[in-house]
Amino acid sequence: MATKKKKTKLKSLSASRPHTVIPARSISSKATRTLIRSHHTLEKQRAKALTDGDGAKAETLRKQIEAQGGLENYQRASLLGQSNDRGGDSSRVLVEWLAPVLPMLKEQTANGQPVRMLEVGALSVTNACSKSRLFNMERIDLNSQAEGITQQDFMERPLPLDGREQFDIISLSLVLNYVPDAMGKGEMLLRVLKFLDAKKYPEGLKGYFASVFLVLPAPCVTNSRYMDEGKMEAIMVALGFVMVKKKLSTKLVYYLWRLEAATTKRSLGFKKEELRSGKTRNNFSIVLK
Repeated sequence: MATKKKKTKLKSLSASRPHTVIPARSISSKATRTLIRSHHTLEKQRAKALTDGDGAKAETLRKQIEAQGGLENYQRASLLGQSNDRGGDSSRVLVEWLAPVLPMLKEQTANGQPVRMLEVGALSVTNACSKSRLFNMERIDLNSQAEGITQQDFMERPLPLDGREQFDIISLSLVLNYVPDAMGKGEMLLRVLKFLDAKKYPEGLKGYFASVFLVLPAPCVTNSRYMDEGKMEAIMVALGFVMVKKKLSTKLVYYLWRLEAATTKRSLGFKKEELRSGKTRNNFSIVLK
């Protein structure tokens, strides 16, 4: 009698992201994009193999990931993509969006009550948000690349005990798309709710906080079989957010979502359903059950 394969559940992001040290090297913008796409694809395939209980395939994919430099090279490619000659730092968009309330943010800081930001997947301590000195920054990443970035998996971060451990804004810049499975993406968004402090803000600031700065590759909403802009907005609204700002470029889509009231619904009912067909579509999806 055939034995049933044992399924392995990915309990955290770190379970899908290997740690490999590779000597630094300079690569072209085309090679950078290719490396990032390949890394994402292999990680998704490895996550599926683990979920299906196919340990042999998962190990083969792990070795392929290591052969191309693993997480270390992926992060290096991402950092190159953030350089000024490769399109720049995504957090500059957030600082630009907050321009109308900059005097208030500076006043908050001067009064010893700076806006608290949690930057998930931080790669640098010198991005626009850090250099602005408008925020009390806390930075985390699965594989810290610099002093000032705590090595931590957001999905395993202890939940806040009170408002003092919550944040006014959480940055998820090119983070959600890294989560290898659709349900994991939904779980990350649900977890974000617990880390945001929906307190009363001064007039002016309450139009921007508490919020999530969400950045995704544009094809996640413009060329996915299972996701489009309408569904993305429906998911965030169901979670209790309202859209404050949005910017769509050829490569990225930027959002600022303000938490109006965290959802209390037990079932959100967003499944992985095909919205658009076609061989050139990607499989980005978010599942909320």
